[in-house]
Amino acid sequence: MLLLTTALVAGCDRQSPKPEQAAANGAAPTPPPAAPGVDGVIDRSHKGEAAPATSFKGPDGKALTLADFKGKPVLLNLWATWCAPCIAEMPQLDALAVREAGKLQVLAVSQDLEGAAKVIPFFAKGGYKALKPYLDDQAALSTGFQANLPTTILYDSTGHEVWRYSGGQDWTGAAAAKLIAEAR
Repeated sequence: MLLLTTALVAGCDRQSPKPEQAAANGAAPTPPPAAPGVDGVIDRSHKGEAAPATSFKGPDGKALTLADFKGKPVLLNLWATWCAPCIAEMPQLDALAVREAGKLQVLAVSQDLEGAAKVIPFFAKGGYKALKPYLDDQAALSTGFQANLPTTILYDSTGHEVWRYSGGQDWTGAAAAKLIAEAR
């Protein structure tokens, strides 16, 4: 359990300092993001693969798999309450879920090992309008995907992967809208 916790904490994709901050600290500046609002990496190497049958818990505590959401595109976000870039994305994911209601299912699945004890209070405090607290307290999804947090995966309406995005993203911006449109 300690090894899994250590691996998850180490896997949180902490954002690098902005180029101006790095230069001010005497470090070599990092290159700017590929597009405005994009701080991560897109991976299309799994395009067309079927969603895994890994189960996680729905807001009601019942076991679900991604197959339960077939019929419309799904944006699966793997996150945790201890991951700063993950927390920064939550309001944006909520706004996206509100804007795309009926057209896109946004699933924010927590990888917190403490499960509901951590996630339910986090959601209560956040006051999200559309996001629901999905739980994977075994971190089976992030382990199966070998994913750092945050990782977001887009599935088309048939349950096949379109792309994976590792790192923080402005999910309300034009760059994200263009990526999400690939599932339609």
